[in-house]
Amino acid sequence: MDTELPPWAVRLRAERRSRLWSQKEMARRLVEAADNETRKCLPARETIVRRIKAYEAGHNQPRDPYRLLYTRAFGVSEEDLFGERISPSNDQEARESLPDERLNYVIERPGSVDLVAVAHLRERIHALAARYDKVSAASLLVEAGRYFGQVAFLRTHASSSLVQRELCTVEVEAATLMGQLVWDASQRRDHATTRTYLAQAIAAARQIRDGAAEGHALLRMSFVALYTEKKPQVALDLALQAAERAGHTSLVLRGLGLLHVAEAYAMLGRRSDCEQALGEAETCFEQISPVDAAIEMFSPAQHGRLAGSCYLLLNDAKRAESMLESAAQSLRDRPKSQAIVLGNLALARLRQGDLEMAAASLHAAIDLVETTRGGGGLNIVFSAGRELQPWREMPIVRNVYDRLFALVAA
Repeated sequence: MDTELPPWAVRLRAERRSRLWSQKEMARRLVEAADNETRKCLPARETIVRRIKAYEAGHNQPRDPYRLLYTRAFGVSEEDLFGERISPSNDQEARESLPDERLNYVIERPGSVDLVAVAHLRERIHALAARYDKVSAASLLVEAGRYFGQVAFLRTHASSSLVQRELCTVEVEAATLMGQLVWDASQRRDHATTRTYLAQAIAAARQIRDGAAEGHALLRMSFVALYTEKKPQVALDLALQAAERAGHTSLVLRGLGLLHVAEAYAMLGRRSDCEQALGEAETCFEQISPVDAAIEMFSPAQHGRLAGSCYLLLNDAKRAESMLESAAQSLRDRPKSQAIVLGNLALARLRQGDLEMAAASLHAAIDLVETTRGGGGLNIVFSAGRELQPWREMPIVRNVYDRLFALVAA
């Protein structure tokens, strides 16, 4: 039993098995990790296999050169493999250095890529995605681009079909994130590069038949058509595809797709179709489970946020205001989304003649945009600024314009 073995023996076996290596393959990897001089001194492959069996049985702990060769083959530190495991209470930098060492080793020797290295790459990409709504997209682009490039590079070298599939899954996530970041960092102007990344994500998702991932990328493609290109019919078709592709695996993504179907209908002036899509989206959200494939994308405020946007497009500012006001209160943990809602709320209030409350909402939106530099928020606050033109001589509006000019200067 593992509990009767020395910790280092358990680790040696666990590291090997996590990569799906046999003991013969482990022997080959140890030889491969040796430099030319050390390799000349190693015994026959069968002898190395016997040593591996003895090590994993806990009979004796590896000594150099095998100790060093193990750390190279696994891409981990000697302390991590043979010493005490670093506990969660230890220094954060020390904990993070081990995955970095492993990734660096794998990038230098891409043929050694395994499931553990792929998992580390995925963790890095998820961590960047989690930061997206609180910082500027431009600040994440370089790091995201590096991981995207590493995934693409490793896919060309992975020998295991299982590792290939996992890398393909991570490529979908990385390409989708790159599309999101490029679009936001360009203030939603660079739709060509954005579409290139999203098309790559869609192609990779289809390779592995991942409907949820394909639906997510299609949904982001619909955003470009809807918000940048102002092509509601194209956006409608893409959002319908997203809802259909994701529908079997994620009610969250199906619901989000339907919300943007509704927004496209609103832009086309088709109120009845818009409200039907809003109702279908609400039904999806009522049925989601905690293990939904896209549960991290769900927020209870999303329906009100998009419904408010729809009614604003349908020239029903009063109804839009109540929905947007409620959504803004619920999005405090998503400042980029909250900035968009507050900008729309300013427009809804302005179109009802409430200049003072419109300016207050706009100031709140600008507060968030100054921090996050979100492309959606920037576009909406400037749209609201243009609608303030008739009152540009009033002090309350001049104060808003001063802040908008400061945003441009920044």
